[in-house]
Amino acid sequence: MSRCGRFHECLALGLLAVAVASGGVVAWRPWPHHFAEDGSFGGNNAALVAGGEAAALGESKKYEGSSEFVKLRYHMGPVLTANITVHPIWYGSWSPSQKHILRCFLRSISAPSAPRPSVAAWWRTVRLYTDQTGANISATVVLGAERSDRRYSHGRKLSRLAIQNVIRDAVAAPRRPLPVNPRGGLYLVLTSADVAVQDFCLTACGFHYFTFPAIVGYTLPYAWAGNSAVQCPGFCAYPFAVPPFAVGLRAAERPPNGDVGVDGMVSVVAHELAEMASNPLVNAWYAGEDPSFPTEIADLCEGIYGTGGGGAYTGQMLIDGRSGAAYNVNGVGGSKFLVQWIWNPYLSYCSGPNALDHQ
Repeated sequence: MSRCGRFHECLALGLLAVAVASGGVVAWRPWPHHFAEDGSFGGNNAALVAGGEAAALGESKKYEGSSEFVKLRYHMGPVLTANITVHPIWYGSWSPSQKHILRCFLRSISAPSAPRPSVAAWWRTVRLYTDQTGANISATVVLGAERSDRRYSHGRKLSRLAIQNVIRDAVAAPRRPLPVNPRGGLYLVLTSADVAVQDFCLTACGFHYFTFPAIVGYTLPYAWAGNSAVQCPGFCAYPFAVPPFAVGLRAAERPPNGDVGVDGMVSVVAHELAEMASNPLVNAWYAGEDPSFPTEIADLCEGIYGTGGGGAYTGQMLIDGRSGAAYNVNGVGGSKFLVQWIWNPYLSYCSGPNALDHQ
């Protein structure tokens, strides 16, 4: 995709007005909808929320979100068939160990040598999605150039639109700017635990969209994810922490890398990467009629990490024999992660490499 011309800039300004009015694309929260907001249990363990309306999918035939009522459709937009380069933008204060965990996950997406079940095998479900020519999402995902903003240049309270300003600063920096790659570049804004973002901990743990030329100068797919360790671990780092209303109903799992906030972020990042690859401009793969409130390929599997998952149950995960930590995929260098499953368009239910029928 070349730099946008006048028509695309006008289009982006119009979309900007829509996004401001509507709040943008509906964001994701990891704990299951089976828990109601008031702390009680919901009545249908397969309800999906899109645009504020509950769409009951009925009882799961295989417990992994399977339903004939899910109408995931292709809307003829592009998917990321070119080699993908992820550019992290570290906003705020990050320790080397925290960066290492997230970098290790990103490097694992295209690392087939990792033991089974692997992060690369998880990505193979994402790769099942194609564009109108039949080309699949790329198998190649690499970690690209990075930027750090340790000075909190836009403050410690960010609006959704301020996230785009952070990206603008990264690609327009006078020294070592991030490369502009509209065709295969993904720009990942990661905010530290002391940064508040609009809707964070209320309705969102992460979201993705595309930048507006009027702000950034280019149309670039991007995502944001926040470290919830201080602000709302029970909301955004589930199941490594549980919501206050669920205390006593279940115990928190031990995180595989010893960091509740960052281990929780891994699943949020995975969720957003899968959706950016399959719906980068919000006109490709999603269920529902309104692209401002799409139900995307990871939304359909919210809270499902293993066989039997659904409702308030994560499904059967793996347990590390030495640390007792819960995980479901292996990465490079002996690393382990917990990532949610993805909707399989051929099987019509949520799928992951740790499924018991994959063993």
